[in-house]
Amino acid sequence: MAMHIPLLADITIIFAVSIGVLFLFHRLGIPSIVGFLLTGILAGPHGFGLVAADKEVEILAEIGVILLLFTIGIEFSLKGLWRVKRAVLLGGALQVGITIALITVAATFFEVSLNQALFLGFLVALSSTAIVLKALQDRSEIDTPQGRTILAILIFQDIIIVLMMLAVPILANPSEADPVEIGLLLGKGTGVVTLVLLGARYVVPKLLNAVVYTRSRELFLLTVVLLCFATAWLTSQVGLSLALGAFLAGLVISESEYSHQAFSIIIPFRDTFTSLFFVSVGMLLNPELLLSHPLPIIGGTLAVFFLKFIAASTASGTLGLSTRVVLLSGLGLSQIGEFSFILSKVGMDYQLISTEIYGIFIAISVLSMAATPFVINAAPGLVDTIVRRGLPSWLRFEGRGKEGGEELPPLQNHIVIIGYGLNGSNVARAARLAEAEYAIVELNRELVRTGREAGEPIHFGDAAQEGVLQRVGIERARVAVVVISDPIATRSIVASARQMNPSIHIIARTRFLKEVEELFHLGANEVIPEEYETSIEIFARVLACYQLPKNEIEEFIANVRAEGYEMLRSSSASSTNILTAPLDLPDVEIESIRIVEGSDADGKTLAELDLRKKFGATLLAIRREGEMLSNPSAETLLMRGDLLILFGSPSELRGVYALCSR
Repeated sequence: MAMHIPLLADITIIFAVSIGVLFLFHRLGIPSIVGFLLTGILAGPHGFGLVAADKEVEILAEIGVILLLFTIGIEFSLKGLWRVKRAVLLGGALQVGITIALITVAATFFEVSLNQALFLGFLVALSSTAIVLKALQDRSEIDTPQGRTILAILIFQDIIIVLMMLAVPILANPSEADPVEIGLLLGKGTGVVTLVLLGARYVVPKLLNAVVYTRSRELFLLTVVLLCFATAWLTSQVGLSLALGAFLAGLVISESEYSHQAFSIIIPFRDTFTSLFFVSVGMLLNPELLLSHPLPIIGGTLAVFFLKFIAASTASGTLGLSTRVVLLSGLGLSQIGEFSFILSKVGMDYQLISTEIYGIFIAISVLSMAATPFVINAAPGLVDTIVRRGLPSWLRFEGRGKEGGEELPPLQNHIVIIGYGLNGSNVARAARLAEAEYAIVELNRELVRTGREAGEPIHFGDAAQEGVLQRVGIERARVAVVVISDPIATRSIVASARQMNPSIHIIARTRFLKEVEELFHLGANEVIPEEYETSIEIFARVLACYQLPKNEIEEFIANVRAEGYEMLRSSSASSTNILTAPLDLPDVEIESIRIVEGSDADGKTLAELDLRKKFGATLLAIRREGEMLSNPSAETLLMRGDLLILFGSPSELRGVYALCSR
């Protein structure tokens, strides 16, 4: 007798409907998240009733949220979390506090009791971790200033949900408050977080090393999954959210050298289970309720977006961010979150909200979630338009994070460096060595402070705004170098710089090849995609080891770049053929050896040393104080600091090295 598994049939139906909806939405250019929400509405109990095991689907959806937060944690790292600690504590607390205050005041106008108004504030204060982070990941914006700010505030929300849960019975019956229980829960939470951090430092790296040593893919996968679910379960046992535990587990893995392998293994599972989460959210919406109460639900959704945008923008503004980043962060956090569903059910049990209000709240929540991908996609263009048209001074945030510092003197034919991370600081170092004037623009206050302490000519500001570019003299600059991690801001900066200075030479770095063509179209003279430039550098060094002529290596690099990195994108390299010289020269090398003061070669002529006769090596040239002496004569006197360019076998060159070093 065949076994009937209702859940298997339901999952089959969900994926079948999802494929049809997503295919249509892809053609229409509608985000996939909205397609999954619609699938839930169609297949759920309020639609065609195709899914029976809705509770089991909710459990699978929880797994999707766990895996999503786990991968976010892997990408973020503990160092990244430490960098945004101020945003977590200050920004998160202000966002939650301001939202609760606004909702409480608004609810009292509708004659709602204070405790019920506060509870509604709790529900609205939480944003959707799953939907927002998925949308930011799809746009490669997790590592942008607004992405880091949004993530920091979401982390705080995942923590504060614990206190909200504890506050529900207190709001329902203030006389039942138990300070001991609250203190005990806070102590447990602190202990779990401390335990996770210690594990990241001392236990997990050794465990993964031992697992990797077995070379078993299955064992590695099971170990990573165990770390993820065990940490999530542990945090849930002390009252913290599963999502927070999964995020902490990802942070633990991120400190290991095997984080990239773990990420690539988890991705397929994450995408599958996360899709079930979005479907389960869609199942909650009752279309009949929406049709019977359209004005309260649509009006409530718009009110939620507006009030949460005000709260999140105000909170972000206190962190010293630019107007653009503040507005983008506000728009990104303006929906209601999935954990509000759980909190609302608890509120119903304690009679803080009625069944009718619960249904309307669910409808508002799902609509706000469905609108979020559209809002995030439209936000950059909308914000740039608002900023360009100008805002009243009391609404602008530029300058609040300057932290002092003198204005830079007027510059001419200088370099404008956008971003003071690793690449930006290296460009600044190269400019100093070349004795070229330069100015730096950076949005991170800590990096600005570090740069000023090092004596760098650095400005705090968002270079996506023309006023900031004017402050560093973009109209008079010769070169602009854009090395920031925000792809949208990079495009905006390139376009503005080209418009403000048609003759400037713009060099832009991007993380992804897909950005190259658009950046060229916007006005960049050179675009350097990180993911392929590293491959070129490695390949060039490999060719140099085989003594391929330098001019042919440079020609090869130029050809690869001119062809849009096609050779590196395809499996065939026939389009770029540089093998015009023999590569099999394993027994000879060209080496540079510097003469050390007091060595046997210091102060001797080439005739006295007779390198060819004694060692078998051939001297090709001498580099002295920036000048190259080709084919030096036998009477040439060698001096300390001279760089000898020699040709010979490794053993021959070792003899010359010993002569010049001792």
